Amino acid sequence: MKKIIKEPRSIKHHELTNDQEDLIQTIRSTTRKHNRNNVTRTQAYFDFYQKHPEIHWALLAHLVSRNAGWNMTDLKGEYLPFLLSRKEQDDFFAFLERGNWLIFQDAYPQLLLYEESKKRGTPLFHLLSFLEISKFMEPFWSQFWEKSTKEALTIALIINEQQYIEERVVQHKHYKDTVLDTILFKLQDIFEFNHILLPYMTPFQKKTKLVGGAVHHFSSVNERINLGKGLYDLLFSVQSRLKHTVDWAKDYPHTGSRHDFWPHLFNHIKETAPDEKHELTSNPCSLHPISPKIYSPQLTRVWKDFDHEKAVPDDWFKNKKMLHFVKKPVKMLKGDIQGTYCKAIEELESAASTKAFFHKRN
Repeated sequence: MKKIIKEPRSIKHHELTNDQEDLIQTIRSTTRKHNRNNVTRTQAYFDFYQKHPEIHWALLAHLVSRNAGWNMTDLKGEYLPFLLSRKEQDDFFAFLERGNWLIFQDAYPQLLLYEESKKRGTPLFHLLSFLEISKFMEPFWSQFWEKSTKEALTIALIINEQQYIEERVVQHKHYKDTVLDTILFKLQDIFEFNHILLPYMTPFQKKTKLVGGAVHHFSSVNERINLGKGLYDLLFSVQSRLKHTVDWAKDYPHTGSRHDFWPHLFNHIKETAPDEKHELTSNPCSLHPISPKIYSPQLTRVWKDFDHEKAVPDDWFKNKKMLHFVKKPVKMLKGDIQGTYCKAIEELESAASTKAFFHKRN
């Protein structure tokens, strides 16, 4: 890893063969095709995992991307429109969408290059740099090819993608000014808005259960990487639950609506009047059906496809100090997110009720 920082590319761009050039263009085209919106990219991750289950990161990315979609539709759902202005909703969506888009356009070409390597029976990872992938990733892919180091590759991808969005989104002045540094975003931490839910259903149950974790300081790349490692451990540490998670993902394709995992509580059709504020009739964790249900729309019904600016090419991996992210041990997650998530729903409902009450009085 330390050596590769100083090493130049093994081949120059003008030395690429026509076949290599065609492959790079095909990978870019396929990535653009699936990177239309959160629904298409989330499904692409899962389709890839089903074909190549040895790439653990693809399943983790699928589930985390589902959560990004749920957060996007929350902005047009039952409660947050009472708390956010239209501009704040748009700004928050742009922030979530940009990060989701960037990660896919960096990670998915790596997955496709691996798929092509399998097809040809020879590693093609020397082409990663021509897809503007950080030099950080090449040794991990090469090691995985030779020794099937699944955990090392997954952790490397977690680190790479969080570092990739660090300057482009999290520390970007526009998103800091409009989202990250506002009082509103800090309130999301109070509401536990930044939890990641991993749904699963056992064959003997009719209700989906949730495990997961939360990041309390989204602006910290350390926190995001630690959460990613913890979620990976949580997802793959119990094989029976892993199977139930994959089965659930097969049975419930991603739409962006929270109805996908808790239809007893959410509906993608609004059941309350347009200006009426929904009130909970029972504890969300009771798993008893409520009426009316909380509005959680499907993503493509409330958000149009976003026209993104091209990502600025730049390699975050500039010095060997970055390697401490690899060495840092995994912080185990308890996984008991369900109660925390239910409390967040109740807090959001309470905050929306308060805002609606004062709005009526004024």
